[in-house]
Amino acid sequence: MKPDFSLIEQAQLRLGSFVRKTPMLHAEPLDLIAGRRVFVKAECLQITGAFKIRGALSAISKLSEDARRKGVVTCSSGNHAQGLAYAARAHGVQAIIFMPSNAPSAKLEQTRAYGADVRLFDRATQFGDPMAEAFAKENNLTMVPAFNDPYVIAGQGSVGLELADQIHDQNVNASEVLTCCGGGGLTSGIALALEERAPHLTCRTVEPKGFDDTARSLAAGAIKSNTQTDGSICDAVLSKHPGDLTFSVMQRLCGEGLVVTDEECLHAMGLAFRHLKIAIEPGGAVALAAALFHGDALDTEDVVVIASGGNVDADLFKQALTI
Repeated sequence: MKPDFSLIEQAQLRLGSFVRKTPMLHAEPLDLIAGRRVFVKAECLQITGAFKIRGALSAISKLSEDARRKGVVTCSSGNHAQGLAYAARAHGVQAIIFMPSNAPSAKLEQTRAYGADVRLFDRATQFGDPMAEAFAKENNLTMVPAFNDPYVIAGQGSVGLELADQIHDQNVNASEVLTCCGGGGLTSGIALALEERAPHLTCRTVEPKGFDDTARSLAAGAIKSNTQTDGSICDAVLSKHPGDLTFSVMQRLCGEGLVVTDEECLHAMGLAFRHLKIAIEPGGAVALAAALFHGDALDTEDVVVIASGGNVDADLFKQALTI
């Protein structure tokens, strides 16, 4: 099955009151830095602190009764982990989640607090996805991928449905939407939604330097992988490569990818807190960093940014506030 607009519409109905319609924020001081109006869709204010709850709930809600009784498995650095743990608990499903041992402590603690069985692995020497997939197969459990799944993508696409309405209501004259991109679930879901509801808008991916697999894949017309698994503070978007489902959508609908530095992300986090009064994690700030500091790469009067998550450890957030 391939993701499409009808799946997004159906997912939005299933999500119902489980998720929040997050606001789209604007502050003139950010416009002055960017050289254009910047509108920020604050998914960092979503339940569990990130957009990932949408895809997790969409996938869990489609499971058969037998699959729910057996349980689910995934691998995640933290935001999908929390989303799946929350969704599983809401539906009475046991979740086993493989997480890197160096994931932010706030994400580890909250995933456990939602009732998940957390299994740790070393991200520097191990790939968690194959471990989780093997465990699911051995124990006859359902694997719920972080991004490369039609129901997960459909759930993330609900962000795009909200965005299309908000752009119209707030008279935003944008042609580009910047998305924080790891495996591409959020980007592909939004792109599919906007293709139907706001076709004048083009999604552009943003990734941290050294982990620009999607930007390179889009440029090459084929999936490319990162050679390293660790080395950026943007833990939420450090996927090895885009998924085949997500890439097929992004290749068709998305513009050229953008790349930012960790330092730019920290600066964007501080500016978002000062001017929008929101806390964004590094991986959730890459899109805002691109809007603020890479304006020469944009071709739009206004720009829309997805602040995809806000699950950041206190020490790292303090660092962002000092820049």
